[in-house]
Amino acid sequence: MNISVVIPTFNRMHLVERAIQSVFDQSYPVHEIIVVDDGSTDHTVANITQKFPRVKMITQPNQGQPQGVSSARNVGIRFATGDWIAFLDSDDEWREHKLARQVEALSQSSGQSSGQSSGHSLDFEICHTDEIWIRHGKRVNPMKKHAKPDGWIFEQCLPLCCVSPSSVLVKKTLLESVGFFDESLPACEDYDLWLRVFSRVQVLLVAEQLLIKYGGHKDQLSQKYWGMDRFRVASIIKLLERHDLSEHYRQCAVNMLLYKLAILIKGFEKRKNTTDLTRYQALYERWGERVC
Repeated sequence: MNISVVIPTFNRMHLVERAIQSVFDQSYPVHEIIVVDDGSTDHTVANITQKFPRVKMITQPNQGQPQGVSSARNVGIRFATGDWIAFLDSDDEWREHKLARQVEALSQSSGQSSGQSSGHSLDFEICHTDEIWIRHGKRVNPMKKHAKPDGWIFEQCLPLCCVSPSSVLVKKTLLESVGFFDESLPACEDYDLWLRVFSRVQVLLVAEQLLIKYGGHKDQLSQKYWGMDRFRVASIIKLLERHDLSEHYRQCAVNMLLYKLAILIKGFEKRKNTTDLTRYQALYERWGERVC
């Protein structure tokens, strides 16, 4: 299996070293490591070029934060020559057997299927793993809602993002068929992509903690924006308007959209934000008419 690893980065010179080293330490060798630098000013490019000469380094002018991460990932996908793509954020780290376990699981499950596939044979096109969370240097336990799902998971992806990009191993052809990361979204770009992906295919879970996610630093997107459901609402509407869904999935998406809109409307009422209140009330009325 030819795996291209795509690592986007911006001004994370020392963190990205840890990420890259964790790829070189994998027990399953990768086809290539692609680091896409989004206009760093902290000598990231020179440092990586010197310390990791085997890495394929791509540089681009800064695309603005945080959209730059989506742009960088998309550049890496287009540049990749492997059949499979593995994403790794520059502040995350893989454990030694991460890719080996995924490759083994994909090989063993070839031709199997589950759930809504109704017994029809289907090779998995995407696989993810469980993970360890480190916040401010201390290990924390994810809540039950963050449990990693398996199989047909579209409905589980509607409330919040339940798949970490850094845990994913995905066929490049699948990304080409559903579209890449939406560079117009300030946040929740992974949530947006997974809705498109999992409305079409099922996911294979390797239920081992093979990814270490580090959090708490100031440049994380979750630290930058209030009301993340604003971006999830935009993604659901885009999905409903642009993509064919089964009737069941469509109804689930509309129901979740109305739920999130109602929460946002209450928030705008509380803050007396009349501009956004009027806009989101109109959206609620529009989509509320479509509930069976």
